[in-house]
Amino acid sequence: MIKTLKGITIYSLSILYIVVGVKHFTHLDFFLVIVPPYLPYSELLVYASGFFEILFGLLLIPTKTRKYAALGLILLLIAVFPANIYLFNSEIAQNSYGISRQFALIRLPFQIPLIVIAYWHSKENTSKKFDLIAIILFIPTIIYFLTL
Repeated sequence: MIKTLKGITIYSLSILYIVVGVKHFTHLDFFLVIVPPYLPYSELLVYASGFFEILFGLLLIPTKTRKYAALGLILLLIAVFPANIYLFNSEIAQNSYGISRQFALIRLPFQIPLIVIAYWHSKENTSKKFDLIAIILFIPTIIYFLTL
């Protein structure tokens, strides 16, 4: 049962990362607005993060590359976190997304379950307790991202 649920999370997140990665190329302005102004080469950063989302999303599927994809996703999620902080702090970015500061605040902690789930995907064997935690974290996380 756990193996089946873990498989569902792997394929679901793989699709999510690939779709969002493609959007970095097709909706550049959507992502540019949350790149903190102190970071240079904002367009390059958006394209690079999109490329790596697609790459790691694809590499998450085969068992042989899953560990590397999951570890890459952890690093990517950490690397893009300043964009979420900027969204929380920037009224311009919030207005561009049509969200309130409170909603931007709600977005911030969703990086944590994504990191935990990516770590879970990097391991072949984990405790039943950790499996349960990852599955429980997955449910609200995927619901949240599907409603964006």
